[in-house]
Amino acid sequence: MNLLQKIESDNLKKLAEGKRLDKFSQGDTVRVQVRIIEGNNERIQAFEGVVIAIRNAGQRSAFTVRKISHGEGVERVFPLYSPRVDAVELVRKGEVRRAKLYYLRGLTGKAARITEKKEVKEVAVSASTEAAAPAAPKAPKEKKAAKK
Repeated sequence: MNLLQKIESDNLKKLAEGKRLDKFSQGDTVRVQVRIIEGNNERIQAFEGVVIAIRNAGQRSAFTVRKISHGEGVERVFPLYSPRVDAVELVRKGEVRRAKLYYLRGLTGKAARITEKKEVKEVAVSASTEAAAPAAPKAPKEKKAAKK
């Protein structure tokens, strides 16, 4: 690791400190909490949409979020470690097979939907429980008489 990488990794730790940054990927629906400054007032505004692109470049990492607002497509590019980005919350996981989802720009309505990724929960069965409870023998299936 050279000097530049050491400095950048230290800065990443400082920038990510105190932020909620959920792990997300392309196709996921996220809610980005953005700090908005209007005169003397500061408030947090949520921007919820589908992540269509991610650029992983260390401190310069950014992601693009697309949503449909009043029938018009709106895209925003957020620097991941910006002080304006307060939090990135994962709303739902999407199942996609591409790195950049720019094709969504041409789709509207139901065609622009992304299927939700189903999490498969594996049930761990230990060897001791299998030996203690042997499987019951299966009864042979009876053949039903065909109707004429």
